[in-house]
Amino acid sequence: MKNTSHRIYEDVFALLCAGLFVAFGVFLFQSQELMVGGAAGVALLGTYVTSLDFGLLFFLVNLPFYYLAWRYISKRFMINTFISVTTVSVFSDWVPHFVDISRVDPIFAAVFGGILIGVGMLIMFRHSSSMGGLGILGFYLQHRFNLRAGTFQLMMDTVILSVSFIYIDAYLVLISILAAFFLNMVISLNHRPERYTLPAVKKPQADDEVDHLRPQNS
Repeated sequence: MKNTSHRIYEDVFALLCAGLFVAFGVFLFQSQELMVGGAAGVALLGTYVTSLDFGLLFFLVNLPFYYLAWRYISKRFMINTFISVTTVSVFSDWVPHFVDISRVDPIFAAVFGGILIGVGMLIMFRHSSSMGGLGILGFYLQHRFNLRAGTFQLMMDTVILSVSFIYIDAYLVLISILAAFFLNMVISLNHRPERYTLPAVKKPQADDEVDHLRPQNS
C-alpha cells in the first residue's frame, strides 16, 4: 500500500500556512475585542488581565500540555503541535506590523475570523497537529476517565465565553458565539476523512470484454 503520510517539509510548510491563517483570524478578533474558545481564548482573556501580548501568552498557556501530547498521542503530534503553537504565537505578534485596519464591522470580523481560524485548524488536523492546550487535555481526559473530548471542549468554551462578559461588552460576546459557530462549521463539515476516499478506478469497457473472453480456471 502507498504511504500517505506527509513528509517533514510538507508538514512544516503546511503548519506555517495554518499558523498564518489562525494568526490573522485572531488579529481580526482582537481588532474588535472578540473572543474565541480553547487555549487561544484563555490567552485572549489574559491580554485583558495582564500587559502581556497574545503571542507570548498563547505560547505559555500551551507549555504544560506538551507532555500529555507526547505521552498519550504521539511524538510526531507533539512536535507538530509545538510548531503550530509557536507559529501562531510569532505570527500573531507580527501581523499588526504589516496590517492596519481602520474599520471593520464586528460581525464580518467574527464570521471571517472564525472561518480563517477554522481553516487553519483544519490544515493542522490534516498534518497531525493541533492548537494544543485544551484540545490535548480533552483527549487525555477521554482516554483516562472516559469523559468525551467534545463535551469537555464545549464546557471549557462556555466557561471562557462566560468569563469574557467581565471584560468585554455582552454584544461582543454574543458576536463571538457567532464566530465560534462558523469556526466549528468549517471543521465539522470538512474534517471527515471517510468522505474523501477516491473511488476505485473503473476499467475501460474494452478491457471488460477482453476479461470476459479469457478462459476461466476450473
